Amino acid sequence: MKLEVVVLPVSDVDRAKSFYTRLGWRLDADIAPDENFRVVQVTPPGSPASVIFGTSVTSQEPGSAEGLHLIVDDINAAHDALKRLGAEPGEVFHDAGGVFHHARTEDRVPGPDPQRTSYGSFLSFSDPDGNGWLLQEVTTRLPGRLDPATTTFASAEDLASALRRAAAAHGEHERRIGAEDSNWPDWYAQYMVSEQAGTDLPL
Repeated sequence: MKLEVVVLPVSDVDRAKSFYTRLGWRLDADIAPDENFRVVQVTPPGSPASVIFGTSVTSQEPGSAEGLHLIVDDINAAHDALKRLGAEPGEVFHDAGGVFHHARTEDRVPGPDPQRTSYGSFLSFSDPDGNGWLLQEVTTRLPGRLDPATTTFASAEDLASALRRAAAAHGEHERRIGAEDSNWPDWYAQYMVSEQAGTDLPL
């Protein structure tokens, strides 16, 4: 079972459509069979799941959705991009508990996780209705989080980031062995598959 769609409650469909597409989210559909029913679907860049809002698509109060999470591999770059696109994000933070994040803001500590631990850094923003989004920095998946037999990249940017991490790790590998590794394509492939699956990385 794969999560396919999240439905957002909004009060002004055109305003929400403008907001999300301005962030670079792909517009998949805008269908209105009649004046009382409209379905707009958008998809965040690189996401396999989409977001739907519109008229008569949910009974939730506009702006009542919260805790919606988007995953990024660089929290500071994501903050700068959202700010540039007019989303007015909050500042990057990590949680005093060091595991996830508390529901309220009291336990938010300014700045990214000091060790930049994967899953440890966040930022928040809201759409015009107040639906609340959180961005979480994930650079290495915990074991068991992904099927080790399946490696996928949601976008060219995700693939490029994985290649850069593999290149940096491979440089360390060559320093350890004291020689150039002519089998670097095999090493890169093993590193990228293992990193995504959360299994032991090659040495």
